[in-house]
Amino acid sequence: MSVLKIARMGHPVLQQIARPVADPSHPAVHRLAADMLETLDDIGGLGLAAPQVHESVRVVIFHVPGADDELGPTTVLVNPVIEPLSDQIELGWEGCLSVPGLRGEVPRHAHIGYRGLSLNGETIEREAEGYHARVVQHECDHLDGILYPQRMTDLSRLIFESEMRRYMEAREDPGAERQEDAAQ
Repeated sequence: MSVLKIARMGHPVLQQIARPVADPSHPAVHRLAADMLETLDDIGGLGLAAPQVHESVRVVIFHVPGADDELGPTTVLVNPVIEPLSDQIELGWEGCLSVPGLRGEVPRHAHIGYRGLSLNGETIEREAEGYHARVVQHECDHLDGILYPQRMTDLSRLIFESEMRRYMEAREDPGAERQEDAAQ
């Protein structure tokens, strides 16, 4: 297994529609999924799509959010398909390994169904809401050449992570931001 290099915004592999996988049980697909998991564990992310590691195929991996914000089991989906199950749209903050250092507030469907194949070729079919739905939609967008800033409706809500941390700390301690501003 190997830790793979992450493609960053602007790289052509992130701008194209990924190819379907003919045989999810092929050893090359298993190797790719294992390398993606090692890469995800190394970098500390929640999800990863094959185009993010320079492979233009329809494979995503993600940790299903568990109870109490703990990481649940890892899901590998080959050739995933998403179907919105309601018209409700929720705004939420997202980051991306391919857009390092930034966070954006992105509208996503609140309730979805998704299906795809496991590495053994078995059908995986689930419903997801909230954060789970957001993670799946984010990762599957990569397969269609879409990065989260392209989904944003208000680019004033695209911010550096360092500023977001500073903002959150200031909300917890309103005097902290004024003191930091005065020091600069």
